[in-house]
Amino acid sequence: MPQMDPQSELPAQFKGSGLAHAVLTLAGWRYCFDGLPSKQGVLIGYPHTSNWDFVVMILVKWAIGLPIQFLAKHTLFDIPLFGRWLTWLGGVAIDRSSSQGVVAHLLSLFKQHQADNHYLWLALSPEGTRRRTDGWRSGFYQLASLSNVPLCMVRIDYGEKKVDLSNFMRLTGVEDVDYAHIARVYQGVKGFHVSQAAPIQPIKQISINPRIDK
Repeated sequence: MPQMDPQSELPAQFKGSGLAHAVLTLAGWRYCFDGLPSKQGVLIGYPHTSNWDFVVMILVKWAIGLPIQFLAKHTLFDIPLFGRWLTWLGGVAIDRSSSQGVVAHLLSLFKQHQADNHYLWLALSPEGTRRRTDGWRSGFYQLASLSNVPLCMVRIDYGEKKVDLSNFMRLTGVEDVDYAHIARVYQGVKGFHVSQAAPIQPIKQISINPRIDK
């Protein structure tokens, strides 16, 4: 079985936004969060079937005060005002054409934050798109494994209108075992478009796709 991070190791809660909490409550949404098991980690949200996922997760991020960042094309940060807005939201610029490679770049980013004892929780969509695919891209798995950081499995459940950020694990490196556990965590969760959720199984992929869906 994958190694679970004990709840006793979860650090103090963060100071969130009462306004964001109120907006979520008015919209009928709830969230569950008990803390983070370390200062660095990878967070995945599933299922990702609608642009509303981003809106809901940003509100949850603000409501809790989570130090979560996400990937975006480096060229988007060159757009006046929009680039500054992305940075403010927590966007991290990624150049997919870089000879260093996306995973290698992110590994060095994690290494630096670990050395400096700074927070870096990076949010990724394992599906990589809102459309249905045959499975999950491998970038999140590579990054969490090679960086030796916890994985947070966020349930974005439109059936219950609840975002659950309480499920953490350490990957074993045995894909079949890890994916079986991940599938159990997400059992019963319903996306905005139920039929578009990808099956929880790996698709071989060279690197993380940092595209922001349009």
